[in-house]
Amino acid sequence: MRGFHIRRFLKGFVVEMGSWLLLRESLLIIMAPDLRSRLEELVPLQRERLKEIKKNYGKVSLGDTTVDMAIGGMRGINGLLWEASLLDPDEGIRFRGFSLPECQAKLPAAKEGGEPLPEGFLWLLLTGEVPTKEQVDTVTADLRSRSKVPGHVFDVINAFPVTAHPMTQLTAGVMALQTESEFAKAYETGIHKTKYWEPIYEDAMNLIARLPEVAAFIYCRTYKGGVLHEADPNMDYAANFAQMLGFQDELMHELMRLYISIHSDHEGGNVSAHTVHLVGSALSDPYLSFAAGMNGLAGPLHGLANQEVLRWLQELVAQVGGDVSRKQLSEYVYKTLKSGKVVPGFGHAVLRNTDPRYMCQREFALKHLPNDPMFKMVSDLFEVVPPILLEGGKVKNPYPNVDAHSGVLLQYFGLTEQNFYTVLFGVARALGVLSQLIWDRALGLPIERPKSMTFEYIENYCESKFAA
Repeated sequence: MRGFHIRRFLKGFVVEMGSWLLLRESLLIIMAPDLRSRLEELVPLQRERLKEIKKNYGKVSLGDTTVDMAIGGMRGINGLLWEASLLDPDEGIRFRGFSLPECQAKLPAAKEGGEPLPEGFLWLLLTGEVPTKEQVDTVTADLRSRSKVPGHVFDVINAFPVTAHPMTQLTAGVMALQTESEFAKAYETGIHKTKYWEPIYEDAMNLIARLPEVAAFIYCRTYKGGVLHEADPNMDYAANFAQMLGFQDELMHELMRLYISIHSDHEGGNVSAHTVHLVGSALSDPYLSFAAGMNGLAGPLHGLANQEVLRWLQELVAQVGGDVSRKQLSEYVYKTLKSGKVVPGFGHAVLRNTDPRYMCQREFALKHLPNDPMFKMVSDLFEVVPPILLEGGKVKNPYPNVDAHSGVLLQYFGLTEQNFYTVLFGVARALGVLSQLIWDRALGLPIERPKSMTFEYIENYCESKFAA
């Protein structure tokens, strides 16, 4: 009751002063267990856990490595510690042990029965714990307090022509933010390695907080004639991002919450995640590391897949028409395959079943836009494509992945500028890769240095094995 009376008194005082919102945010940070304090409790425990793993299992083999694996993109090689998430070939992604449906059920939402708040995902990714709504509110308030972007960042972006790719502008903006790095300053003046994670945490949280405004600025200058939309201090992270992009529709806010959450992490082996980890292992600060990861995300084989899906669908409509039967869809799929192309949005390097990120987007569409023609086409493809891909006998996963659906949802709500989609992906992916980067430094993980080989080395090594 004492806490209630304190809050009641302060609320009355602040309402009288006309600043209840600002004090409410301050109170949330002071009175609720905050994220950094929880990490301070967890770091020593996880350091001891790592010591025990190295002591008890340090010499245990994690599996054989073949030549095919080494020269085939290192697929299937277990060689990276990544706590934030784990990708199971059959079940799909698990965030700290929780499946996507479990996250949707357990993590706090902005409204009853709504999509989970990305701030809750951030807490989960960093701590491994499901937060309370009060704890999520402290993260929202903390990110809001860190969100002001220095003016020189906009000057750097404005130096680019508006025709520059949005990802080029994003990485430049992130590099411009690097002048604010707390870790770079701390390392310059001298800091004990056991404390590295603390300024890394500050950098990571500042970067996550500022990315939405940087991304929205890029969107508005590139596509909307430079007309900017003010941030709304009453909104959560994802809703405010959508607001700054110019979308006031509450359903679009819900979609943005879903989009950021499901794209936040996908274990550590993908290009962008691995790049952030690799560059960070050299003690590059989060800004340098994240910018490097975003340059990887900009590659056509990583972050552009949902654009390719949309283009393929638009070509289908242009050639066949909007009212397409399943027979016509099948014929178009066969035509695509016979031309030597793949059907975009189907298959995955690791997954062997339908991507659960696809399924939760499908459920969102069934709930909110069941009669949309493009969604109906995507639903029909869900039934048509897998059996055709299985006919060849070579495809390990004929099922749709996350990219088969995300572009269609964004188009429906009016975000039609496809070159911007990778920027959205980048804003979302920051939550996972920067969470892991904090733990990389907290655990004292070393600089990454795998062994490379030449043709001659491989040939001589294999021949000696055969001779033996």
